[in-house]
Formats: sequence, structure tokens, C-alpha cells
Amino acid sequence: MPLRRLLVTGRHGFVGGVLARMLEHAPYAGLWQLVEISLDLDLRDPAAARALVERSEPDVVIHLAAQSAVPESFRDPEATFQVNLLGTLHLLQALKQQHFSGRMVYVSSGDVYGQVSAAELPANEERVPRPRNPYAVSKLAAEALCAQWAVTDAFDVVIARPFNHIGAGQSERFAISDFARQIASIKAGTREPIVRAGNLNISRDFTDVHDVVAAYFALIESGRTGEIYNVCSGRETSVSGLLDRLIALSGVAITVEQEAARVRQFEQTRMVGDARKILAHTGWQSKTPIEESLAAALEYWEKTLKKAD
Repeated sequence: MPLRRLLVTGRHGFVGGVLARMLEHAPYAGLWQLVEISLDLDLRDPAAARALVERSEPDVVIHLAAQSAVPESFRDPEATFQVNLLGTLHLLQALKQQHFSGRMVYVSSGDVYGQVSAAELPANEERVPRPRNPYAVSKLAAEALCAQWAVTDAFDVVIARPFNHIGAGQSERFAISDFARQIASIKAGTREPIVRAGNLNISRDFTDVHDVVAAYFALIESGRTGEIYNVCSGRETSVSGLLDRLIALSGVAITVEQEAARVRQFEQTRMVGDARKILAHTGWQSKTPIEESLAAALEYWEKTLKKAD
């Protein structure tokens, strides 16, 4: 049986790197050929998108590439839309020009739900999105674009809405990874025993990155064209609680200080997703215990900082 050619935009990012490593092991090994792409690929350039698709001739596409930093989306919303919306359009056009007949998984974000009252939780796919930042608006716009192509061009696209995911290798721009980096520095003796944080009085739905990648493959095989799927655990976890667990894992006495500069504007206080649809359609559900994800994040930063010395 020939290997299926898999094009992953954002291949060199956090999730893309985990995905590439997972392809070397069961149950994915021997089934997929991951297309190599340039580190400096820029889908804002239509010619670059065409060249990528022409060269790769994919059977399946997972579109991960995005400007995913919420603070950056406030600083430069235009660039965020160019990457997240126009980049997606250019990829779709390139695939159409090459007569692509496979499936594309568009990776959106659970952040598109935005303003949701406590009574409306957990957020399901029928919930009308009310995004609270330019990043979420750009992802929602790209979702609409993909859904339109599914209708008018009979394009086989499935939309994933992943909620917060964590694990080894995530950028320190994200809170849990930043906490792990600070704690690793404290353990190494290069930082005073204080973790500086933003708003800790919030809760989110966290899923291990390996489970998130497994969800994308489940959607490739069993998702329904044009449908939207939450990728989440269905469990609400406080950010302060996760920080406490990281500190406990470190075995070091650490205090926490909140800094106003780290608090995000217009942040949703509580968020948890409804995972029933993806379970019903594909059988996928998150499996990795949160403690395992936290330990992996802390170990990653301990090793990374040690190498940097």
C-alpha cells in the first residue's frame, strides 16, 4: 500500500514538530510520507503557495500555519489577517489549481467562541461565536472561507477548533509553558524563586498536544466534510491550579506574583469545550493526564536551559 503524502503547513512549529515525531511510531508509522517544506514558507505570497502544492502533490493537508499570538494580533491585526485569512485563501486556491482531491483539515481555534457566559458552558459547535480579539476574528473568518469552499467548490475540508493545548516544546508566549520556563530557571539557580504571572483567576480546557494531533488524524479518517469539531478535553481547569501543580512538581519553594503588564485585555474568565461531537463522529477523546503534560513541559525547559548554559 503506497504511503499517503501529507502536507502540514506550520510543520516547523510546536504542533507540527510533535506531529512529525508521532509519524515515526504506531499507529501512524508506515502510513504517511510527510512532505518537507521550507522553514521560511510564507503563504501570504500566492506564488509560494502554488509552488508548495505543485512540488508536494499532497493526498491530505493539515493547515496549521498561523499567527497565533493574541497580544500580537492586537498590535498588528492587519498582519494577523494576512497570515490567517489570506494565507488560507492562497492555500485553497493553490490546491484547487492543482486539482487536489483529498481532504484538508483546517485548524482554527476554540478562541473563536470568545464571550460565553457561565450558563452557556461547555461551548459546543452550535454556539454562535463572539470573538474577543483580532486573532480569533481572523480564524473565524478563515473558517467561513473553508466552509464556503466546501459548499461551492465541493472541497473536502473539515474544521477543527482546538482549545488550549500543552506539552514539551511549546513557546513561552503561552502561559503554562512560560510558567514551566520560569520554574526551570529557578531550579537551575539562575532566577530568584518568584514566578511572575498575569491573571490567574481564569480557567481553561487543556489537552495534551499528542492528543490534539491524534484528533487531527481522527478527523482525516472520520470527520464529515464541512463540519466543525471541538478538539478539547471537556474538563475545566484553573490556571492557578496548574501553576500550583508545576511548582509542586519542581520540589522547590516558590512564591507567585501577579503583574498587571502580563494581564491580557478582554480575556474570557471561564472556558470549557463540549467534546461530544468529535467523540461521536470519530471515537477520539483526550487520554493523557494533565500531570503528564505538565511534567513534560517542565522537563523540556530544564533540558533546554541546561543546553543553553
